[in-house]
Amino acid sequence: MAVNNIKAKAQHTYDAIVIGSGISGGWAAKELTEKGLKTLVLERGRPVEHIKDYPTAMLHPWEFPHRGQLTQAAKAQQPVQSRQFSVREDSAHFFINDIDNPYTETQRFDWVRGDQVGGRSLMWTRQSYRLSDLDFTANLRDGIEIDWPIRYKDLAPWYDYVERFAGISGQAEGLEHLPDGHFLPPMPMNCLEKHVKKRLEAHYPQRRMTIGRVANLTVPHNGRGKCQYRNRCIRGCPVGAYFSSQSATLPRAASTGNLTLRPDSIVHSIIYDEKKGKAVGVRVIDAHTSESLEFYAKVIFVNASTLGSTFILMNSTSARFPHGLGNEGDVLGRYLMDHHFLTGAKGIHEGFEDRYYSGQRPNGIYVPRFRNVSEQHPDFIRGYGLQGAGLRIGWDRGQQGREWGAEFKQKLTQPGPWMMWFLGFGECLPYRDNRVTLNTAVKDKWGQATLSIDATFKSNEMKMRKDIRSSCVEMLETVGLKEVASFDFGAYPGMCVHEMGTARMGHDAKTSVLNAHNQVHGVPNVFVTDGACMTSSACQNPSLTYMALTARACDYAVKELKRNNI
Repeated sequence: MAVNNIKAKAQHTYDAIVIGSGISGGWAAKELTEKGLKTLVLERGRPVEHIKDYPTAMLHPWEFPHRGQLTQAAKAQQPVQSRQFSVREDSAHFFINDIDNPYTETQRFDWVRGDQVGGRSLMWTRQSYRLSDLDFTANLRDGIEIDWPIRYKDLAPWYDYVERFAGISGQAEGLEHLPDGHFLPPMPMNCLEKHVKKRLEAHYPQRRMTIGRVANLTVPHNGRGKCQYRNRCIRGCPVGAYFSSQSATLPRAASTGNLTLRPDSIVHSIIYDEKKGKAVGVRVIDAHTSESLEFYAKVIFVNASTLGSTFILMNSTSARFPHGLGNEGDVLGRYLMDHHFLTGAKGIHEGFEDRYYSGQRPNGIYVPRFRNVSEQHPDFIRGYGLQGAGLRIGWDRGQQGREWGAEFKQKLTQPGPWMMWFLGFGECLPYRDNRVTLNTAVKDKWGQATLSIDATFKSNEMKMRKDIRSSCVEMLETVGLKEVASFDFGAYPGMCVHEMGTARMGHDAKTSVLNAHNQVHGVPNVFVTDGACMTSSACQNPSLTYMALTARACDYAVKELKRNNI
């Protein structure tokens, strides 16, 4: 697998290597190149060029042969991806072929992947919230597992930094447990949402309802256009109004002249030099030719997504690390977390029949966590946030009725009544037996071992879900909605696509994989800044935290390089 030709080795040598080009990998590329490092970004998936490779972005519903639905043949190629409601005819090309990329579900885990330049930054829902010390001290406070090695003050300036570049629209609320950021003008609420907000906050002074904090631009920003309110973000945004690697970080990295981007490059493992006590490069399989290659660098950032990064670390064995790079305490692969959701309530509002809204806002409302903030709930620890929206019910309300005829059709051309819904996003605790392991019996298309995933939500999460439903019903009824009904569509880890925690940060190499600067313990030139690094999950959407952690780690890495410490 080694490249022995001296000239070839020189051509394959860089200052830095970044594995992955998604949200955190794009940030690593931007930061390292802007700081002067010749940087190679290795992406296992296909190239995707901004605008040109968004084939469905401008299509109308009637232009899809199957009216947006996946065919049975498509589902056969994407049996896992098609479990996701967002995988449809207009977006399936951004999600992987499951047949070529198998894994084993000891218990159901929906591993949603986007192997392409930009990764899942093309498909995320863009909700962007800061964590607070309520989250960073949670494990210590509850006596659960290990303490985070950082606090909010360590990350706050980096939240500032990434928000200013990415462009986050939102409303400041002055909540200590959901810190405000640097916001672009917020998207407006509609009349029902404003009505519910006023009544909700009057009745529950400790519960705030705000517009979602979202990485969609409400004004032009950093050369990118503002949101057009089409709500077709999952197809790619030609005007760059939502933050993605394609629209923001990778172009900035390319503009430095220091970026080399190599798609179709499947990273097999990291090369560890026993004598030097650090990593010297990575082994790569060309996705098309299956050729084995090696690339070398002074510093390596692993940003292949939580489970992708964990696979690479597990596959990187040596005499010092026989069970995976940095795995000194049998921690690598353990403590897999994901948020649980798809439970809440909805209700009908009688009124505002003469009111409507303009466009399709790609955002909803947010009710920050209110459980276990100042008082402890008797049944569970941690908490949940609520997302939701107010809207006019459309023509599809007629699908379940028994009416027919011209009068019925005419009625469906008019909007139905107003409806409001809340949906909970709950924290999952870090459980040691929620884990992934290497499976050498099942190989992928390129002959590599695959992952076995064994994770489930447990008693604390189930009790929290019960409270989500009852709280949502109570709140909607309190603000005056009718026909209020709860729902629970079930939840399995992976469904929320917030998987995290399998190479967590901590103080000690025996209980964690990474230190306070996201360095692998004992391997100072390898950093992991994607979801794998999370020590607990909080309940907020995590991508903004990955961005901040990545920018912070890059700054530290370059300073340490200059000091010859790595």
